[in-house]
Amino acid sequence: MAECIRVRFLLLLAAVAALTASGDVPALRAAAAADPADPAGGPAAPGAPGPGRPGLGRPGPGRQGAPAAAAADGSPAAAASPPRRRAAPWKLSDEAACREDLTRLCPRHSWPNNLAVLECLQDRKEENEIAADCNHLLWNYKLNLTTDPKFESVAVEVCKSTISEIKECAAEERGKGYLVSCLVDHRGNISEYQCSQYITKMTSIVFSDFRLICGFTDRCHDDINSLHCGSISTGEKDLHSQGEVIECLEKGVVQEVEGVVGAHPIREECKKAILRVAELSSDDFHLDRYLYFSCRSDRERFCENTPAGEGRVYKCLFNHKFEEAMSERCREALTTRQKLISQDYKVSYSLARACRAELKKHHCSAETPRAREARLSYLLLCLESSVHRGRTVSGECQGEMLDYRRMLMEDFSLSPEIVLHCRGEIESHCSGLHRKGRTLHCLMRVGRGDPAAMEGQCQKALQTLIQEADPGADYRIDRALNEACESVIQTACKHIRNGDPMILSCLMEHLYTDKMVEDCENRLLELQYFIARDWKLDAVLFKKCQGDASRLCHTVGWNETTELMPPGAVFSCLYRHANRSVDQGRRLSRDCKVEVQRILRQRALDVKLDPELQTHCMTDLGKWCSEKIDPGQELECLQDHLEDLVSNCRDTVGDLTELESENIQIEALLMRACEPVIHTYCHEISDNQQDSGDLMECLVQNKHQKEMNDKCAVGVTHFQLIQIKDFRFSYKFKMACKEDVLKLCPNIKKKVDVVLCLSTTVRNDTLQDVKEPRVSVKCRKQLRVEELEMSEDIRLEPELYDSCKQDINRLCPNVAFGSAQVKECLKEQKKHLSPKCHQRVFRLQEVEMMDPELDYQLMKVCKNMIRRYCTDTEGKSVLQCLKQNKNSELMDPKCKQLITKRQITQNTDYRLNPVLKKSCKADIPKFCQSILKKGAGDSELEGQVIACLKLKYADQRLSPDCEDQIRVILEESALDYRLDPQLQIHCTSEISRLCAEEAAAQEQTGQVEECLKVNLLKIKQEACKKEVLVMLKESKADIFVDPVLHTACALDIKHQCASIPPWPRTPCPASCVASCVASYPASCVASYPASCLASRLSPAMLC
Repeated sequence: MAECIRVRFLLLLAAVAALTASGDVPALRAAAAADPADPAGGPAAPGAPGPGRPGLGRPGPGRQGAPAAAAADGSPAAAASPPRRRAAPWKLSDEAACREDLTRLCPRHSWPNNLAVLECLQDRKEENEIAADCNHLLWNYKLNLTTDPKFESVAVEVCKSTISEIKECAAEERGKGYLVSCLVDHRGNISEYQCSQYITKMTSIVFSDFRLICGFTDRCHDDINSLHCGSISTGEKDLHSQGEVIECLEKGVVQEVEGVVGAHPIREECKKAILRVAELSSDDFHLDRYLYFSCRSDRERFCENTPAGEGRVYKCLFNHKFEEAMSERCREALTTRQKLISQDYKVSYSLARACRAELKKHHCSAETPRAREARLSYLLLCLESSVHRGRTVSGECQGEMLDYRRMLMEDFSLSPEIVLHCRGEIESHCSGLHRKGRTLHCLMRVGRGDPAAMEGQCQKALQTLIQEADPGADYRIDRALNEACESVIQTACKHIRNGDPMILSCLMEHLYTDKMVEDCENRLLELQYFIARDWKLDAVLFKKCQGDASRLCHTVGWNETTELMPPGAVFSCLYRHANRSVDQGRRLSRDCKVEVQRILRQRALDVKLDPELQTHCMTDLGKWCSEKIDPGQELECLQDHLEDLVSNCRDTVGDLTELESENIQIEALLMRACEPVIHTYCHEISDNQQDSGDLMECLVQNKHQKEMNDKCAVGVTHFQLIQIKDFRFSYKFKMACKEDVLKLCPNIKKKVDVVLCLSTTVRNDTLQDVKEPRVSVKCRKQLRVEELEMSEDIRLEPELYDSCKQDINRLCPNVAFGSAQVKECLKEQKKHLSPKCHQRVFRLQEVEMMDPELDYQLMKVCKNMIRRYCTDTEGKSVLQCLKQNKNSELMDPKCKQLITKRQITQNTDYRLNPVLKKSCKADIPKFCQSILKKGAGDSELEGQVIACLKLKYADQRLSPDCEDQIRVILEESALDYRLDPQLQIHCTSEISRLCAEEAAAQEQTGQVEECLKVNLLKIKQEACKKEVLVMLKESKADIFVDPVLHTACALDIKHQCASIPPWPRTPCPASCVASCVASYPASCVASYPASCLASRLSPAMLC
């Protein structure tokens, strides 16, 4: 048997048009005047439907036959008297059953028009009840109207062209009410004005009672009874309650989809009929009787000026759904209708009309096998895909899509998957938060906070909903976010067009800044957590990178994924290609790389925004970093524990750190902290899109500038500390030395070990005068940069730091690590260090003396003096140059003081004086072998070897080169007793007792040594006396090493002994000695006491 409703029933969601009747049309007047009870033209057998199939108003099973609309005497159709012909047209207003209601409720000018009276009475509010007899009369009148051939003849007259255009209606059998039923079914396609007005009136009559809708009762009879949706018998329910039957069935459809426990499965033919009724009532909210009566007062309150028709009232009410003044009953009815739209997009008139052509154009029609009938979600995903791929979708359609995407984000209950799979999470964590998108954000917060607290299906349902709503393309879709961030957007992002996808990026750039507010921060991170898990949800990233993703990562469409490349893996693929060099090929386009770096900057703000990192490191985050709650701390913590992490996590953190080393600008928090330094010293590098590690190098070099704040310094140092764990983490070093490392230092991973390996190779090649150095020029250059950077902080040298950690805590607890201050502290406390630390410090000093550029303190404190005196000096000879200029008038006092410290250090052990060591390499084993045998490998010999060489100097037995170096040492130590380790060791107490004042002098000019010589006979300790006598012996060997005597007698020596050449001296002629002694002025002789005059003025001394 043919069906009344022929159109295929989709299961999507949206809406079809509603044309309201405005004014009285002649055809309608004629139809209204036609008395359906008139024997001449009334229906034959009032209760009998036509044979073969149900008519428009065919009573369902169990229903009584419809009596005639009116009796001959005007009594209700239910009256017992037989109908009789009336001379004048029959009017509802003449019937006694309805006169009281009509007088009370309807304006008098409407009384002559039956349809106007009918419309007035059937739209009454529930509190204004219509009398039961009147209600019954109206029901019979409407039933007869829907089956009256006269009304069909009117339809044929006013809808002539429409019928010819709609083939299904043209083929309908005449005289049985089928034609009007067909036209109602196709009224969305009617363009004739009069026809549209007529069918609209008929529709309002039909939709006032589900029993009048063609075939509805037949299809849904069993479901109505099973769901206990109400009576299907005439007269048992009033006019209004019949709308509740459809509402009950609609809720049954929704509950079945949502998987509500105990939900009754509705038969497919009834389900289609329910959705079709919803489609046909989509243009005019009067046609959804339950919603109409539920929202009458709300319509007047919120949408008083919104004209009915074309779904406008529905949209207006949807927009006010969460207003406080909205009645709960209306809100519930609106939600049910929205849920039907989710199942069938054509239940929204405006969406269906605006997007009809676009759906066909972009192959999104319901005939597509993957359409899952007519779900709103499919429509949105299909059309959004076209928009994201740059295809044209009309502005009207996009506007409708925006409305419904916002609707999905506002009310979680409109997504059956959320209701079905997230029921437990909502009850446990989000009860009571159901308005304005707060439930969805609550679920997002649960998923972001602890993924284990959310079932996988719920997580997936949330991810799917966010793709359908696509708030990443327009933040306004997320009402909760929009309201929370409005103030931030107005201040920080006002330069960006409203609705632009870059608004979200702007908000992310201001995360954790003074402009961000807490509520916005929370909503933003909740949304970004899910956007970060599907690269397509970042609209700008997708736009700039879709070509690269297709070419390099083999992605498919916007709303399609493959098992080989799931959404979360695409971004990882993109950023792996972002690092490729020209030689490696298959690189990202420039625009895409910029966006990848933007996303990396955002992810660096919160470890949870990096899906791969969070997945692989969940266990390690809980184990090592549970207390790290401040922004950026979790990633730093993982980097700090790199060696302790499980394999997958360690690889992920390593890859990310390697990426940061190439472009530190992705470390957004660090960049903010370092903005003053970057602006002053590194702006050219910062402005260059190709970082390649230059910016971090610049920050390290300027770490101690006045513009450097604590946050920036700590961040830069932390990154340096991370870099030493793996040489790959230093991009410039890796690129410059990777071939050298593979060749010379294979299987070495730690940067500090690689630096040591390469620097040792360079040093050995230099010592051996190799013609072709094994380390390439570009690597040697970058190696020097790395060595200099490491010299600034003891923590950058792990072996030294680990060996001395306890000593640092004990001896240098309040000393800052920067500027090599801890190193300097350990050097000053060398005598109190533990053996292990002492050895490491000795090795450090040995390296620094060989290469003074690695002595950070020296290079920093004496920077200007080096520029003044040692510009042309080779780096390894800087300290030698400074020593030679130490007593210059323009020498900076602080630099001079530090030079003296380095001299004191050098004189403690010949190995710390590279020049001496080289000059005396033959003399030391020859004369001082016994001392070498007793000395420990990495501890000072306390000047014993130098003391040995001094004795041989006095005996004139040293080689010329060695003699020159010892003379320099003697001259220096004669001016400053601290440069003579043996004298310090043996004479400390005597100096305190006899020469305290001289020792306290700020400038040492030999006064302590002279004091000891003068007080030789007062010295009690034999070891000290012996050291003083050694000094006197040295003076005999060369007057130049006795600065006091030399200064006092300089003129006399010049005049009396001018003919004696400089050292090495020939034996002094007796005449010269006698002449010198005889001619010494009193000033010279008076400088020395009688006890030592003979010793000091001996020929050996002068010559």
